[in-house]
Parts: sequence; C-alpha cells; structure tokens
Amino acid sequence: MKQLVFIVNPRAGVEREKEIMRAIEANIDHSRYAYEIQHTEYARHGTELARKAAENGAFAVVAVGGDGSVNDVAQGLLGTNTVLAIIPKGSGNGMARTMKIPLDVNEAMKVINNGFVVNMDVAFANDRPFISNAGVAFDALISKKFAKSLRRGLAVYSYLVTKYMWLYKPWSFDITIDGKAIKEKVFMINVANGQQFGYNFKIAPKADYTDGVLDLVIIRSFPKILGGLIALRAMNGTINGSPYVTHLTGKEITISHPDLKLMQTDGDAHACENHIKFTVKPGAQKVIVPKG
Repeated sequence: MKQLVFIVNPRAGVEREKEIMRAIEANIDHSRYAYEIQHTEYARHGTELARKAAENGAFAVVAVGGDGSVNDVAQGLLGTNTVLAIIPKGSGNGMARTMKIPLDVNEAMKVINNGFVVNMDVAFANDRPFISNAGVAFDALISKKFAKSLRRGLAVYSYLVTKYMWLYKPWSFDITIDGKAIKEKVFMINVANGQQFGYNFKIAPKADYTDGVLDLVIIRSFPKILGGLIALRAMNGTINGSPYVTHLTGKEITISHPDLKLMQTDGDAHACENHIKFTVKPGAQKVIVPKG
C-alpha cells in the first residue's frame, strides 16, 4: 500500500481543515493508499516535513494550500523519488490552475487517486527554487503588499494592483536571455514556469512546465490609462498580443539593476541580490496531474 503524507497549514482555519479531513476520508482510495496528515508550525516547516516524508519512503506528499505551500513542499522533495501532489486551498492557486487541478477539494482528491504522474521542470532564481513564476518589478511589490494584508481574495488583490499601478515607477533593467542582451524600461519582468499568478491572471499563457525552458515576459512602460486593458488581456489569455509585451523563451536568464532589492518567487516576496540568474532543471520533480 502506498503512503500519502498531507501537509496542511493550520492557520487556514478550523472549518477549512475539517473540510479537508472529510474530503480525504470520503474520497481517498483506501485500497491503494494509507495516509497521514501533518501540520506546519512555522515558516518553511513544510520543506522539512516533506523531506522527512521522502526519507521515510512516502509515495507522495500532498501540499494543501497555495503556490507558497506547494513551493515549500517541492523544495523538500527535490532530488528524491517522492511525488508531489496538490490540493489547492490558497488564494490564487496559480500552479494548480496551470496544471488544471480542480479547485474543489473533493475533485482534487480524485486526481490524486488516479495517480497520473508527469515530470515537471523546476526553476531557480540563483539558488532559490520556484515552480510557478518569479519577478523583480511590479509583481514583487504586489506580493509584498498582499502578504501584509489581513484579508485575502481576488477583491483585495485587484485593489492592490489598481492602487499601486498608478504609483509604481518603472526601472531600466539589464536582461540577458541565452546570451542575448536586452535593456528595457519595464513595468514588469516575469520569469515563468507556470502560466499564471492565480485568479486566472495569465502572465505567461504559453508557458509549459514540462518543456525544459523558461518563459520571459516583459511588460514595458505603458500609459497607465491602458492598465485595465492589459489586465483584461491577461485574464483572457491574450497578453502576448499587447504591443507593450514581449514574450521570449530560454534556458538561462539574468536580470540586474544596481538598486534591486526585492523579488517574488511563487508569490512570496523576499530580499534578493541586485543580479539574479534564472535557470531551469528539466523534469526535476514528479507531480500528479489530471489525465489528458
């Protein structure tokens, strides 16, 4: 019988945890899987728990949460044979949406039962792994503000984007992609392995987490009055059609600016160096996704 380890953040709330417990018990294939539920107690605890589960021979570790929780678990599984699985219970759930994992917890459990495993790419910002996307400009600022917000959800995210879009001042970054140099005054630079930030905001609609390359999306400085149109394009998957957007793919990307201090990886804002090298390790992590 295969072992599943569910890693849950108890700060998600008592009712949400009860919902997850009921869904697991009701939907798991008990003839195939034994399981246990573990709780995180502090930042990055999910990485430690996932690593321990892999050492103990777990078939899969299930990250219950958003992209940040998935990132934590994936870091603990890198270099092991243990499979990553996802029950999307975060705010945006960008990578789960990219993988077409249902947001309904019961349906997500059925995906785990099916056990369809693929090898996903893992990206790195210097030595920091990420599985969905990373950025150093406007999206890093929004990630920082969102993390400090006491509320979650699309309404709060949209409010922050609208407010700070008018206040944000673009920088000129030095960028290279597979040796080709670019210097651009940009509103946003995003290096993507997955397609979206979450909430169906598709920053890189052509990204494929199994193709062995990274997607570089550059949104150049634009008249702020057009911000809503660019956001609409992102929501309907046509952002690459904007005259202010450049989309490129490559295996090695560098971004630098002498005053660069903040970036986001998988929605988690943190301090960074002023020169960042992005690389990709193809097929580095097994993950359970829906069939087809």
